[in-house]
Amino acid sequence: MTDAPAYSVVIPTIGRPCLADCLRALAAATGHPPDEVVVVDDRPDPTGELPLEAAGELRARLRTLRTGGRGPAAARNAGWRTVRTPWTVFLDDDVQVLPDWSHRLTDDLRAAGASTGGIQGRLRVPLPEDRRPTDWERGTAGLEHAAWATADMAYRTAALVDVQGFDERFGRAFREDADLALRVREAGWSLHRGGRTTLHPVREADRWVSVRAQRGNADDALMTRLHGPDWWTRAQAPRGRLPRHAVVTSMALTAPALALAGRPRAAGVAGALWALGTAEFALARIRPGPRTPREITTMVATSVVIPPLAIRHWLDGLIRHRRATALRSTP
Repeated sequence: MTDAPAYSVVIPTIGRPCLADCLRALAAATGHPPDEVVVVDDRPDPTGELPLEAAGELRARLRTLRTGGRGPAAARNAGWRTVRTPWTVFLDDDVQVLPDWSHRLTDDLRAAGASTGGIQGRLRVPLPEDRRPTDWERGTAGLEHAAWATADMAYRTAALVDVQGFDERFGRAFREDADLALRVREAGWSLHRGGRTTLHPVREADRWVSVRAQRGNADDALMTRLHGPDWWTRAQAPRGRLPRHAVVTSMALTAPALALAGRPRAAGVAGALWALGTAEFALARIRPGPRTPREITTMVATSVVIPPLAIRHWLDGLIRHRRATALRSTP
């Protein structure tokens, strides 16, 4: 495949055990191998060795960098800025490419026109076959429909240079890929979906993972500052429940305030609206799931705390990024 476009693979990692499976699957993919694999160690305090031996024959093409816990955006930037190939393929450390991935990636890159800036791989999330998926599993399965997810995303290196890569203000693995995609498009490049497929297994998580995920609302606030209120549509991102969370949270705050003001009837109405909104949220998460006692209690407990936390993180993002400069004119 001497005429196949050359590419490098960049994998940011925080040292999770799944990195071994990622490297093992990449090494097992037959066809046109990457010129090099750059594993970016983003552990704040690296202790112990990464499982690089899982890369097998690709070990000779593998090198590592360290970024000291600055986040996946910074880790990917450190990686792609060192490659010398026309294409840079980003993989997350919790994915597993299929055996024909290299062949199909080659087809994707060969088919790319001169204005093609990026080609997305198709993600498949295996779900349990013997029961309904949990709320966390359903959330992960949503990646199958995500646009421009860097779990498997090939970018023309020139396009990354053009827009200066990822915005490192996105400190989590959230929205940094949507931001990059919008900037690449606004720079005149096109983005397409390719024919390759990559598995994204559901990683184990504790029952409070959905609560911690609310930090992403701060990143949504930054996206609005940078790209305007219509960024959801242009990035093909689901809008989420933030407006409903705002209503539920306002009722939770209004009820005690009215009670203290000596208006018990109004306080009761506000409290009832909060309870109805919280119950609707919990039921919407319980109904499609396995409905086990653990899942039900987790959904009820987290449905109480998620709305106010979502609003808190969103407000924090608005304040923290209040001086962020818009990247496009907004109506």
